[in-house]
Amino acid sequence: MKRRDFIKTAAAGIGGLSALCARGQVVAPVKKALRIAVIGCGGQGGRTLLTEACKEQVVALVDPDSSRIKAALEQVRKVTPSADTSKIKTFGDYRKLFDVMSKELDAVMIATPNHHHFSPALLAMRHGIHVYLEKPLTHTIHEARQLRDEAKRYGVVTQMGQHGHSNEGCRRLCEYIWAGAIGQVHEVHCWTSRCDGIPDANHSPALSLPEGFDWDTWIGPAPVRNFHDDLHPHGWHLWTDFGNGSIGNMGCHLIDPSYWALKLKGPEAIEVEDMCGGGGVVWPIRTRIRWDFPSREGMDPVKIYFYDGIAAGLKYNETVEKRWRNTAKREFQNLPPLLLELEKKYNRNFGRNGSLIVGDKGIMTIGEFGDGCRIVPEEAHQAFPVPNKQLPRVKGTHQEDFFQACRNGTQACANFEYSAPLAEIALLGDIAILAGLKQRVEWDGAAMSCTNRPELNRYLKTTYRDGWKV
Repeated sequence: MKRRDFIKTAAAGIGGLSALCARGQVVAPVKKALRIAVIGCGGQGGRTLLTEACKEQVVALVDPDSSRIKAALEQVRKVTPSADTSKIKTFGDYRKLFDVMSKELDAVMIATPNHHHFSPALLAMRHGIHVYLEKPLTHTIHEARQLRDEAKRYGVVTQMGQHGHSNEGCRRLCEYIWAGAIGQVHEVHCWTSRCDGIPDANHSPALSLPEGFDWDTWIGPAPVRNFHDDLHPHGWHLWTDFGNGSIGNMGCHLIDPSYWALKLKGPEAIEVEDMCGGGGVVWPIRTRIRWDFPSREGMDPVKIYFYDGIAAGLKYNETVEKRWRNTAKREFQNLPPLLLELEKKYNRNFGRNGSLIVGDKGIMTIGEFGDGCRIVPEEAHQAFPVPNKQLPRVKGTHQEDFFQACRNGTQACANFEYSAPLAEIALLGDIAILAGLKQRVEWDGAAMSCTNRPELNRYLKTTYRDGWKV
């Protein structure tokens, strides 16, 4: 029996048996903990994913920075005081993890920089191991499509980390839209307080490597460069070789509710309407991106706008950058004009991150992680009959939804079949940025091609450094 088939059969046995008979008594089956490796132990990996993984059994940790491994072990002891962390195996390189432990893992949870998303996920799937992978799924569109296809091929459970997809608000938005609460939707405006870019390619000087940090492994499949603190631990978002800018960081979170409610597929065109900074190797400090979607399933064509970064007219200097990075002051934000009008009209702050869904009969708003779904103004929300629930609800966290799917042999709610096309929308925003300001990019999703700008097609795939191609 192939290992992936064994895992599915065993999972069905664990989750599907309702009782066992023992000496004439009915005994509930024992829930066997999933054996999990966390790959990428800083930031989201060291906080949320590791804490959630402790609800199961953490058997391995992977990070090229030994200080993060040390902190992760301490976090396990904090969350699960009874855990014997001496039994947790640690690795600096995920390739060695699969060489040593592929038969001892049920699932991996991956929260590396984006340029390392694809390879460990693909290696895991090819070993029949279930995969939880942070957004925006991958660094390039071709990688996202390959993960979607190979997840289906190997029959593994998958989940992308846009955790708002498990929230009640995301489902309520769908049900309100489908009930005709605001009529036909023609525009969506998404905004974020993030500014994952810099004005130009200048960065801090090269630094000596911290002790216990395997920089070559951190670089991995990307082009080699010296260590500097604009890259690690979080600055990699700003650089095109490693991250995907603000749209890669927040796009899947913010677009997901509308993507689901409006039954979106791929766009037919993308264009950057406003941009400041960036260029070639770094992402900009401000953008306004527009996606044009055709009609589908009885819904009219719709345009989605994404606003990020520093407000227009604000001089970007050291003082502004420091205040922005430390406080993300809302008055610095690049925000939709319609949002500002509504806030003034209703004396209300809609938050530093969120979406406005604009229909021909009204407007709805929703928060960054699928929370706060309301018709604007509140009186209109109260007047509209609460629609029936059409969608199943998630019990527990987004990660617990993944764990439950691993046991049941079902699929998690944000599996790659659903989430890869969503990630593709965000990644097409990057393609439009690389095309330049006010350069319309026409997109043929079936052919995976920028039809009017074929020179952009080179950005759809990743060129891997020697020794890192899977």
